[in-house]
Amino acid sequence: MHTDTAATAALQRDAGQPLAQQLAQRFSQRIQQRLLLPGSRLPSVRECARHHRVSPYTVVAAYDQLLAAGLVEARKQRGFFVRDLRPQAAADGRTAPQRPPVGIPQGVPLDATALIRGMFQADARHAPGLGTLPGDWLDLPLLQSAMRRVLAQTDGDDPLALQYGEPGGDLRLRQALARRLDDLGISAPAEQIISTVGATHALDLITRRLLQPGDAVLVDDPGWSIEYARLSQAGMRLLPVPRGADGPDMAVMTQLAQEHRPRMYVTVSVLHNPTGGTLSLSRAHQILKLAEAHDFQIVEDDTYASMAPNHAPRLSALDGLRRTLYVSGFSKILTPAWRVGFVAAAPEIVAQLTEQKLLTTLTTSPLMDRAVAVCLEQGTLRRHAERVIARLDAARQRVVPLAEGAGCRFVTPPAGLFGWLEVGMDTERLAQRMLDEGWLIAPGVLFSATRQAGSLMRINFATSQDARFWRRLEAMREERQR
Repeated sequence: MHTDTAATAALQRDAGQPLAQQLAQRFSQRIQQRLLLPGSRLPSVRECARHHRVSPYTVVAAYDQLLAAGLVEARKQRGFFVRDLRPQAAADGRTAPQRPPVGIPQGVPLDATALIRGMFQADARHAPGLGTLPGDWLDLPLLQSAMRRVLAQTDGDDPLALQYGEPGGDLRLRQALARRLDDLGISAPAEQIISTVGATHALDLITRRLLQPGDAVLVDDPGWSIEYARLSQAGMRLLPVPRGADGPDMAVMTQLAQEHRPRMYVTVSVLHNPTGGTLSLSRAHQILKLAEAHDFQIVEDDTYASMAPNHAPRLSALDGLRRTLYVSGFSKILTPAWRVGFVAAAPEIVAQLTEQKLLTTLTTSPLMDRAVAVCLEQGTLRRHAERVIARLDAARQRVVPLAEGAGCRFVTPPAGLFGWLEVGMDTERLAQRMLDEGWLIAPGVLFSATRQAGSLMRINFATSQDARFWRRLEAMREERQR
């Protein structure tokens, strides 16, 4: 796992440094790295003492050091909580980020740094909460072959490596994407597609161009923490809609639409992160009718398209890109190092997004665009995806009984890369204990638009196959129940 030894090793009793100081430094490091976010509650004195095998007096001394450093605050009869340092920065005359308009609780981690650091920089062997496929599931020879083809085809007639790319993205990529979208039932010629620096860049272009600060945006809850943070920092009012296995709660969504007049709904319709759920056809029709009745756009993030069946209901296929914008990318299936994504939308919207892209990034990398085009044209991406899907199916068959044997319950039917688990204990506090033992998990609070602590947890089926993790989780559950 991507943590240093000091973050996971036991406290050193024979070291020259007092135990209280070691413990205080451990918490300080996690706060500075944003592995403990503002508002997070530290373990109780008794719990921390038991976990680290020290006296309660040692823990009190460590917490006193954190209080003196201004990193935590004590709340009467509630415990110790990580402070939000941004107000202090403003008082010191430094620039502090603007708080978002009312619409999402102040406790939400606006930068989502903890998720970025943890999910994308961890050792997959010890990271059941990883957000990507492990490296050994990816096909390095495929990537090398595609890049060699691109460079070999670069000559005087097509000096791809020596110039800026086209504003809309490499034409060969957009043509290949048009054929790929046709397989999904989405009709979009190359002129209605723009390439981006990954799907996150696509979502950012949409926000910058089509929304204004103060606009209300419907989001799934649970959902993607990075999207919550990005929208909040742009000044949007988030309207969380409870998300189930087959889609959003339509009663809540209808009420929010009536009361707040949202401009947009951002959703993952297929293999939703973190639940793994996919929209039912009937729910998709209901969403489109509601969007038409209340005049809001729908951004469909299909990041996990390569791991899902082509026939799964897509809002953009049903709508014909009239009110929908379709976003996807390839970092989840090919490699996180290839930041290639795209948007398919109505012609007038693509024109606006292309102008915004020119203002922010000029163009995307023509080499990366062309390399993905080669993978699509040659069928190598499709064959690689088929192998990944088969491995994920086998991984789920192994992980499901391990999880259930440890006393956990799947809230939604296991599907795709992620599973959404009821663990039966506070997973935010569990995450800290697991981190001490070298395991990185993804507690439900990271996927909550209202940052509510709870007993849910996301797992990555590809990286959760180690029975030792589940045995340790079961032991912690039993310890809590005693």
